[in-house]
Amino acid sequence: MTTPMPVAAQPLPAHGILAEVGEDSIILAIPHTDYRLHLLCDAAATVGKVDDRVSGVIRGVARRVDVVPAGGRYIEPVYGRPRRIQGWIKAIDPVDRTLTVHAGAAPVTVTLGDTRQKVTDFCVDQLVSFDIERGATWTAT
Repeated sequence: MTTPMPVAAQPLPAHGILAEVGEDSIILAIPHTDYRLHLLCDAAATVGKVDDRVSGVIRGVARRVDVVPAGGRYIEPVYGRPRRIQGWIKAIDPVDRTLTVHAGAAPVTVTLGDTRQKVTDFCVDQLVSFDIERGATWTAT
């Protein structure tokens, strides 16, 4: 059994191609996949133009995070705003109350939305699954 070990780390960047740039959102295409993630971003931020290769952090709020015994890494749905995520925990930040989860297509940094949960309940390399609240964001790095 792995013991929980908090690890403060910078969120891992996701890499993709800007498929569409809106006033306050983008559609991020993940190379070599069918993923087209609809993400909010700061309208004042310079994110790039369509077809640019970009790097940035995807952030969201997880409703309740559950440790799962088996399964793959994914973001659902493939097209649209992220709603359900499953993957391996790659970084834990107890100060910000965040987990960075490698969901196969891209790493996603989530804040725990269920106040009954603590990041110290989890450890790096655990497989977790959760719903993500509406409003996942993109911050260019």
